[in-house]
Amino acid sequence: MALNIKQASFRSKKMRKIGGYGAAIAVTPYLLIKIAWTCGIFLPTEQMGDASWRGINAATAIVAAVGLLLAMAFCRPWGERLPAWLVALPVWLGTGLLVPMLLLAPVLGPAAMAQDQEAGAAGFWIYEQIFVMVSLAGVGICLPLALAGYAKARWPEALGGPIDCGELPGHTRQLQVTLGRLAAAGCIQLGAIKVFWSAGGTLGIDPGMLDSRDLWWHLLTLSTGGWALVGAWGLLVLITRRGSRSFLPPMAAAWISSGMLFSYNLFSIIRPDFQSSPEYPLARVLTTEAGIVLGVMMGIILLLVLHDRRRALIRQE
Repeated sequence: MALNIKQASFRSKKMRKIGGYGAAIAVTPYLLIKIAWTCGIFLPTEQMGDASWRGINAATAIVAAVGLLLAMAFCRPWGERLPAWLVALPVWLGTGLLVPMLLLAPVLGPAAMAQDQEAGAAGFWIYEQIFVMVSLAGVGICLPLALAGYAKARWPEALGGPIDCGELPGHTRQLQVTLGRLAAAGCIQLGAIKVFWSAGGTLGIDPGMLDSRDLWWHLLTLSTGGWALVGAWGLLVLITRRGSRSFLPPMAAAWISSGMLFSYNLFSIIRPDFQSSPEYPLARVLTTEAGIVLGVMMGIILLLVLHDRRRALIRQE
């Protein structure tokens, strides 16, 4: 038994190192490209030289730098001494950004390159796009591996065990149920709207901008709607403790969904081309801000769930 525990610990540490170093190597080209664009070097189009786009590239460069630091924290001993919030917050945002994009990259990557070539982008932009896609794919694969090993060592209650671990006095179960039902209802409504739009529905879409609904818009809209519905399922399972015997699937679903809804919608607001989206202005603003609010609500509910779960598991030990 002791030998099996040691072997499992060794495999976990090995996975953390491989994933951490792999993610650090993968994100480096993306970071360098974003720094170059921020400084006005190797720009694929003249529009990318605008101050607004340079600001976006500077922000994503900072995100990439944080990802690099996280990758090293996950595979080095000093990472376990960092404050929990300093790790959990960027991980929440990062998984929300990377996991959905990783699923869409095989389609969106080639589509984006073809679209940019038609728009007259410089020839070297193709190579930059390839570096970006490889970096995102590498980080999307390696960073979760390192995170899994890190979380297993530091927060085992977040990854394993049954869905129901009992309750202790002072629990927040009723608050979880109330907030969870509200958030799940909002996610279902948002998900239904986004799926409807992605399937070609025109209610809430500006008739004069129907032709601007390209493949990129359809897939991102479908991704937002799909993850909103997945998050609603995860929340309902967590607060009712029915629908899954294991804690990990609903936890992962709600975690990725909440991070995705918050980060993607926040990013879309600060993009310079936010106003050119084909939805009516009111519909665009309402769905975008609803995604941000729902993401925050889901994150708060997850914190409450994990807090009560940790207390219950410590008591059982």
